[in-house]
Amino acid sequence: MMLKEALSAADCVALQLASDGDRYAELGRKLRSTSFSTALTIARGSSDHACAYAAYLIMARLGRVVASLPMSLVTLNKSPLITRDTLAISISQSGQSPDVVEPIKYFRDGGATTIALVNDIDSPLAHAAEWSIPLRAGKEQSVAATKSFITSLVAGARLVAAWQNDPELLAGLEALPDSLRAAAKEDWSPALEVLAPARNIMVVGRGISFPVALEASLKFKETSALQAEAFSGAEIKHGPMALIEEGYPLVIFATRGPTQASLLQLATEMRGRGARVLLAAPADVADRDLTLPVAATPDLDPIVAIQAFYVMAAQLSAARGMDPDAPRHLSKVTKTN
Repeated sequence: MMLKEALSAADCVALQLASDGDRYAELGRKLRSTSFSTALTIARGSSDHACAYAAYLIMARLGRVVASLPMSLVTLNKSPLITRDTLAISISQSGQSPDVVEPIKYFRDGGATTIALVNDIDSPLAHAAEWSIPLRAGKEQSVAATKSFITSLVAGARLVAAWQNDPELLAGLEALPDSLRAAAKEDWSPALEVLAPARNIMVVGRGISFPVALEASLKFKETSALQAEAFSGAEIKHGPMALIEEGYPLVIFATRGPTQASLLQLATEMRGRGARVLLAAPADVADRDLTLPVAATPDLDPIVAIQAFYVMAAQLSAARGMDPDAPRHLSKVTKTN
């Protein structure tokens, strides 16, 4: 089911792109006409990784600093947070978790601009936010989110494109369904030989590719019970380097953009230290181990990168004798306070 749902992502994205265009445009005009002193994201799990991607785009393209809110400040500490001139963005598949819903209510009640990009448009989160827009991923049966994560990334990019009113990004989004279908056909089977017997792994990205590393790390844990840690390529030498030994597996997502050169250099250095590097990079990188698909613009590359990864992740789970549709101790909706 995980694989089937992952492969349906292109159709879900096509549906999303054909829907709610006027709503995004209206929201874009609202954001351009509003002054924000604070911008926050509010999410858990895969949705938090999608928020990290949207936040990176907002900071890189619009120059607004965005922070991830520790929700316990609202739900447990009852901290008197200043809500004036604040933008709060939440992404969720279910829209059910109290620790996501309560902060959105708190900020909306305090006069903030609140946005929910949520798959269940009748959920408590959707009702709590001033602006609620559906992901249009359809019902997701697999515990491990795939199509809802991809549609979350797309919704975040649509939000930024509408806010910035950028024709190039808007055009790149329209090409995504075909890019996703091509990405699903990439052959990442060379990774299985390395990862099927592995006990632990580092997953590395940097900049716009770091949210993909975070998501891949989570999926390794969820679906293959593989101890995985995600690191920025800039952080490896600040302690994690001590873990590197002969044969230690690393997956490096070297998407296009300003951070790519440093990630390619890191791959070379880690190979020199004996690590078993799986370098995921575009076809023009000769020493890649896995081919990263590309989108119409580099800022959208993480969306097609995770599509290629999901296919391999489902295959890896089976190769490790596990069922990706029934991860141990997990359920589809997690409710925390």
